[in-house]
Amino acid sequence: MADDSFIREVNEELRSDQAKAVWRRFGPLIIGCAVAIVLGTAANVAYTSWTASKSSASGDKFLAALDLASEGKNDEALTALDDLEKTGYGSYPALAQLRAATVLLQKGDAKAAVEAFDKASQDNAIPAPLRDMARLRAAYILVDSGSYDDVAKRVETLSADSNPMRHSARETLALAAWKAGRNEDAAKLFKQNADDAVAPPNLRQRANTMLDLMRGAGTLSEG
Repeated sequence: MADDSFIREVNEELRSDQAKAVWRRFGPLIIGCAVAIVLGTAANVAYTSWTASKSSASGDKFLAALDLASEGKNDEALTALDDLEKTGYGSYPALAQLRAATVLLQKGDAKAAVEAFDKASQDNAIPAPLRDMARLRAAYILVDSGSYDDVAKRVETLSADSNPMRHSARETLALAAWKAGRNEDAAKLFKQNADDAVAPPNLRQRANTMLDLMRGAGTLSEG
């Protein structure tokens, strides 16, 4: 029994010495890793909090600008949107730029609105879907105030079968063609929307309405 007790004591001493040797060798590395994990976690939490705060502040400014526009305070809204475009965080500068173009249209300045949408459509800092939306918005304005070529220059590429905005692009092209007296082109584009099962229902309805109108005016033959 005494021998067993002595052997256990020796083993415990050996294990203790081995543990001390391991700690002397790897202890600083273990502590360094632990500190790095803690600091990394703290930095991530701080960054997440900072970005959330910045995004929230920009969101509040954007909503305030929308309220000004809805109240008819267009000049004040434009000033607020211009500031947000310059100082906002995340997607808000791009949204501010597009909204400012809409406010210009609300003021009755179609030319300035088109110019603003065109500027947004050429800004590579803005996500591609929003740039395409800017082209589309400019085209809708130009249906009334521009030529067919003005509209086509902005949205003809968006009317391709693979483009998610093709239905709206085709509608603007069709309306511009109809206004320009290019009835066959207009009918073809309206029919594409009318016959497309995945087109939004309101666009399909408008396409069918326009086709009926063209038939009633004698500018579209049956079939």
